[in-house]
Parts: sequence; C-alpha cells; structure tokens
Amino acid sequence: MSVERPTLVDPPIEPLLSAAEGSKFTLVAAASMRAREINEYYNGLGQGHGALIPPQVNSLSNKSLSLAFEELYEGKLQVRRPTPEEREEERRTLEAQLQAERDESLDDFIAQNDPFGA
Repeated sequence: MSVERPTLVDPPIEPLLSAAEGSKFTLVAAASMRAREINEYYNGLGQGHGALIPPQVNSLSNKSLSLAFEELYEGKLQVRRPTPEEREEERRTLEAQLQAERDESLDDFIAQNDPFGA
C-alpha cells in the first residue's frame, strides 16, 4: 500500500538534524556514505557480496540518498561523530601505515638498484 507524502520535504529536516547532532555537515556526510553503500548493494546483487547491507526501510523512492534519509528518520541509521581522541588515534595509525609503506618501498628500491648486489 502506498503512503501519500504530506509535503515536498519528507522526511522532515528537523528530526534528521537532531539525529545528526544538529550538524548539517554531519547529516550530509552520513547520508551520502550510506547512499554509497546502498548503491554498492544494488550494483553488487548476484555477485556474491555478502558484506553489503540492503536498505533497511520500505520506501516509495528508489533513490539511494532518499533511502538513506528515511533510514536515519526511522532510527535504522545511527550517526556518531568520533571524539577528538578517536580522530587522533586514527591519524596516528594512518601515519604509521604510511611510514611503513614508505620504508618498504625504499627497501625495495634499494634492493633493486644496489650496484654491489648485496
């Protein structure tokens, strides 16, 4: 059974903003990430991608961004901003990974270009 939408903006923006801690940027970022996941789910059907999560709402819309907003509105999608400590830990981890890749690349370069064959 189809449900008629009462307004042009459905779901309403106010509950979406409160779910995103009042931040428009967080709302857009979270919804766009989920929309990409929904697109990947639909594009990967039949290819055995079991890790992808299908849309969690029944909707009149077939647009992935609309589905993401509806999931957020119905409480099926949770938005959580990382703490400054979590962001710093992630930055340190990424820097360590990058340094390890640089060291490995340098070692490979030296091994391939060593004129003494050591």
